[in-house]
Amino acid sequence: MSKKKLVVIGAGMAAGRLLENLVESDSFEITLFNAEPRGTYNRIMLSPVLSGEKSYQEIVTHDDNWYAANGVICRFGEQITSIDRKQKVIVGTQSEVNYDKLVIATGSSPFIIPIPGNDLQGVLSYRDLDDTNQMVEAAGREGAKAVVIGGGLLGLEAAAGLRLRGMDVSIIHLSDHLMDRQLDAAAGLLLRKDLERRGINVRTNASTKEIFGNGKVEGVLLEDGSKIPADLVVMAVGIRPNLAVAKASGLDSNRGILVDSFLRTSDPDVCALGECVEHSGNVYGLVAPLFEQAQVLASQLLGEACDPFVDKALATKLKVTGVDLFSAGDFADGDDREEIVLRDATRGVYRRLVLKDDAVIGCVMFGDTADSGWFFDLIKSCEDISGYRETLVFGPAYAGGGALDPLAAVAALSDDAEVCGCNGVCKGQIVSAINGLGLTSIDDVRSHTKASASCGTCSGLVEQLLALSLGEAYDPVAVKPMCGCTDLGHADVRRLIIAKQLQTIPDLMQALEWKSSGGCAKCRPALNYYMLATWPGIYVDDNQSRYINERVHANIQKDGTYSVVPRMWGGITNSSELRAIADVTDKFEIPTVKCTGGQRIDLLGVKKEDLPAVW
Repeated sequence: MSKKKLVVIGAGMAAGRLLENLVESDSFEITLFNAEPRGTYNRIMLSPVLSGEKSYQEIVTHDDNWYAANGVICRFGEQITSIDRKQKVIVGTQSEVNYDKLVIATGSSPFIIPIPGNDLQGVLSYRDLDDTNQMVEAAGREGAKAVVIGGGLLGLEAAAGLRLRGMDVSIIHLSDHLMDRQLDAAAGLLLRKDLERRGINVRTNASTKEIFGNGKVEGVLLEDGSKIPADLVVMAVGIRPNLAVAKASGLDSNRGILVDSFLRTSDPDVCALGECVEHSGNVYGLVAPLFEQAQVLASQLLGEACDPFVDKALATKLKVTGVDLFSAGDFADGDDREEIVLRDATRGVYRRLVLKDDAVIGCVMFGDTADSGWFFDLIKSCEDISGYRETLVFGPAYAGGGALDPLAAVAALSDDAEVCGCNGVCKGQIVSAINGLGLTSIDDVRSHTKASASCGTCSGLVEQLLALSLGEAYDPVAVKPMCGCTDLGHADVRRLIIAKQLQTIPDLMQALEWKSSGGCAKCRPALNYYMLATWPGIYVDDNQSRYINERVHANIQKDGTYSVVPRMWGGITNSSELRAIADVTDKFEIPTVKCTGGQRIDLLGVKKEDLPAVW
């Protein structure tokens, strides 16, 4: 039975999660289009890439090997020009593809303020890796100045990242306090003071009149007549669903592509998900509901029974290093509402709970967000809190008036409470993995569930879940050995290399009492790397201690064959190079030739014994 043809337009986080849910069934022949010349990466983690805390490679969700292993046909860097719904054909700038089912996940586009100078060189939005790379390049110029227009979540993350890169940064915000959609005025003031302590200039109640410069940005003119010099202007004033292709094809839309509770559009063979859709009057910019949409849509496409997608309360955490901030629910003032406020000026802690009919409907926290998951649970469940109202603001450990229990907060969370917002992982999934798979460390949890594998802000909560699940058996400071050849962990080995002046691998294995005289496939590459890093110019690189991919200059695949990607500088090639690739493909009977997300040619299925001759 031939597979149905599924085409997905867009390779953002929602589409990536959809593919993860679909590929295991092997029910579809999947073609993935993306306007960016790359596959899915964690856009939430662009801020650490901007600040230099992470590299792009660390935030990649699916690389070329993942797509190849799962049979996904990738058309990256290709724009969709039209959708012929009658003929069921996708028309791109380079190809036409038939489909049985189509998923539109085109995401959103940044809103650019219609003011003079918005097209000058140096004016950027902040949505993707290309924007981030341009900001990093601008930050590399000595004495460079940046102005960020917009004091919302994205704007603050951009400002903090650029400041960490050494730029002189100013934030311009139209409202009277930062993050006015997520925070009340008091929390907004605390946030402002925190950013100003970091050397970021904040201007609130400020409206931009013009961006000026001769061909490139020189500064920003405000409505009050003041000028702020700038070499870079980042617009972070909001996003809009990207509807162009959907509207041109005649699909019903409003603010976003209109979908039902199973993510179906007005065409039964076309579905949509992510930031481009509108459901029950709502559009979405946070990742948690997008991952829920992906789960529902995957089940719907596979013909499996599933609950419909429903709108839920949303929570916001600011991912700026050193800023602990949480906001969820409705915290607007009202005659039918009460509020409970905790302020601790010495510790810089602020909590505000909004109550209606003895239920928590909104929460704002700054400085200490450890109990945010529990409060978010209360908002979603509409639980009656009248029995512990007096101690409510102090968190779950005091909900019954008792003494503080470090694990009380995590024990009080429901199984569907979200722990890792970056990857959409709930408490129940983590606890199930710990108990079912025998996980004993946070690294184990990361590798099996992805929880805490991105920004890391939930690491403490994951450790509490380990402690709760394992009890006395959990040892958070236990050393995880490098491998079976030693009882030492990576950090101990690196420390001892320096302390004992160990400059060869045999000397190290003798001095540190290695259990295997030659080491193993796990420790040899690590030791070789540590030696090179510690004794550059002294230690001689051992090629046989490198990982197989490095030794043979190819990527090993699941079936034991290899993938060879000849270098193409800037994606530019010529007829002789292409002819050589074709000749090698024929000579060694290489079964698959494809284009990678980096616009290079990948030869898949090369036998190990053929690798030297292929190169």
